[in-house]
Amino acid sequence: MPQESNVLILGIGNLLWADEGFGVRAVEELHRRYSFPENVVLMDGGTQGIYLVQHVRDADILIVFDAVDYGLPPGTMKRVEGDEVPKFLGAKKISLHQTGFQEVLAMAEMMGEPPEELLLIGVQPVELDDFGGSLRPDVEAQISPAIDIALEYLARFGIHASEREAPLPQSGTIACPVLTRERYENERPSAEQACRSGDERLLRDANWHPPSDFERDMETLLAGDRAERG
Repeated sequence: MPQESNVLILGIGNLLWADEGFGVRAVEELHRRYSFPENVVLMDGGTQGIYLVQHVRDADILIVFDAVDYGLPPGTMKRVEGDEVPKFLGAKKISLHQTGFQEVLAMAEMMGEPPEELLLIGVQPVELDDFGGSLRPDVEAQISPAIDIALEYLARFGIHASEREAPLPQSGTIACPVLTRERYENERPSAEQACRSGDERLLRDANWHPPSDFERDMETLLAGDRAERG
């Protein structure tokens, strides 16, 4: 594949749910530490789902960083390539964004413009149910190894990054200004100050109980709504 191939390096996930933010933090750190040729785009895809489809269609090579439930020990990193990637993104959904990104890949395929090369670099999350929480140490420790995998993969195609003399300040990266790693950590309330597992007004109510199977309950509600509308 020629040097001129369009490359998209995408971090997806939700920074607000602890280890779900791995993909976004990984692509931010990659951008801080390395510069790339003009044909390489680094993007914080967040939870945009199908809104990413045009970017994916434009890519000849796609690298995705994400938190993925592989059913492996927490903190384990696993790389998956090619046609296997959609299977792993949807096998055990940990977030709605994964279903959305499966659809992105399917739409690109349907339109006849899927990436020729596809790599998923995923890490098994340690903790997700911590609204406003940060990456757990075992997941954070996989950011640098994940970056190394991405750089080695690109080198196969003759695409090489240049290490910056000094990492960019966080304010100069692709990170959202209010969610840069440093600001997010320094301004985030402690667990004692902010309830991060749900609305504490409900949690204190003995009459409230969490759903035993959220996805099943949602399907039941949607089925009822469809029936009412005929």
